[in-house]
Amino acid sequence: MGDLSVNMIKELTNPKSYTMLFGDGRGLYIQVKPSGRKSWVYRYKMNRKTHWLGLGPFPDVSPEEAREAAGEARKLKRAGKDPLIVRQEAADAKTAADAATKAKKQADENTFAKVANLYIASRKVAWTNPKHAWQWSATIEKHAVPIIGLKPVRDVDTNDVLQVLEPIWEMMPETASRLRGRIEAILDYAKVRGWRTGDNPALWRGHLKLALPSRAKVAAVVHHAALPWAEISDFMVALGAHNTMAARALRFTILTAGRTTEVLNSTWSEIDLDGPEGPVWTVPASRMKAKKLHRVPLSDAAIAVLHEVEQLRSLDGPDAPIFPGQRPGKSLTNTSMLMLMRRMSRGDLTTHGFRSTFRDWIAEATSHQREIAEVALAHALDSKVEAAYQRGDLLAKRRELMNDWAAFCYPPAVDDKVVPMKKRKAG
Repeated sequence: MGDLSVNMIKELTNPKSYTMLFGDGRGLYIQVKPSGRKSWVYRYKMNRKTHWLGLGPFPDVSPEEAREAAGEARKLKRAGKDPLIVRQEAADAKTAADAATKAKKQADENTFAKVANLYIASRKVAWTNPKHAWQWSATIEKHAVPIIGLKPVRDVDTNDVLQVLEPIWEMMPETASRLRGRIEAILDYAKVRGWRTGDNPALWRGHLKLALPSRAKVAAVVHHAALPWAEISDFMVALGAHNTMAARALRFTILTAGRTTEVLNSTWSEIDLDGPEGPVWTVPASRMKAKKLHRVPLSDAAIAVLHEVEQLRSLDGPDAPIFPGQRPGKSLTNTSMLMLMRRMSRGDLTTHGFRSTFRDWIAEATSHQREIAEVALAHALDSKVEAAYQRGDLLAKRRELMNDWAAFCYPPAVDDKVVPMKKRKAG
């Protein structure tokens, strides 16, 4: 039993400017601050050094509790353990345990569905086509979320990925292949953020390739429906019978071999009909798929479309859309040209497919070089060496190409009254 009682401790005061100590016996003290605050400390020696171990404030810690705590410290000391170090180790272990509990809770909350949404949100700025975010969300929500959406992303394994892909791999190979790539990207994102470790279970090469048949074996690759190049002039005649903004946009798209979003989001500030290198449409890098500025030489036929649209222009200013839609200040919708082709009974075609028509015409009906065609389509060159040497954009050569394309789309009319020459008789 110690020397200090509760009443004695309550009566203790400190008139000094420094902390006063009052002994309870065997190294246990009650210390009284000049402020009157009282707390328990245990003094001990270890390795010839004096140490002070705080045991808590009075009256929160009673004399009996303080004596018991001091007794536990003596046992540690007799066992050769420093009570201060043991306390610090215990505090560190508790901190680590709390952190692990918090991390586990956060990991449990980081489900595949949640991380998928975070990844899609993080990529929206980089995607030039707003449809990408919708397409990503739609495929993930439809095929992956019902199976692994609620599973912590750290626990998604190969069996989970196969459960998602196998039901649609042979029936919907294009969708399944894209879905696999999207799951792979989401899991890579989770790893970078520290939410999972280990190899990516959605990896194709050296992994899923061994468990799933290749796309070439389950279905032929389906390209954008394209018009055979030999039929383009007839199509342009039929298209000319439609006096709508969508028809003008489609004519301009075909004549420039542009992408749908590049044409529909174009503004008058991008058109320069009096440039030193000839009429040109400059698509800024921010709107290009490859994030690289693209200049398109304009043929007379393409300029004629612009003049038609200019006559109908209702908004001034360089940022006004070239091909406006129904809403003021807004361009035509992405489906406007597709709907037009359906009205023309050509729902078998896609707008993007005319780029293939253009490319096939170059390869099969002209002597224009392959690299000129690739630059005209704003494709990145496959060969790094070739790309390194080709610093310019071949604008002059591409102008010849686009003029030839326009001439093929609109061949000169043949006078059916001309009588063919008679074959000269022999002899």
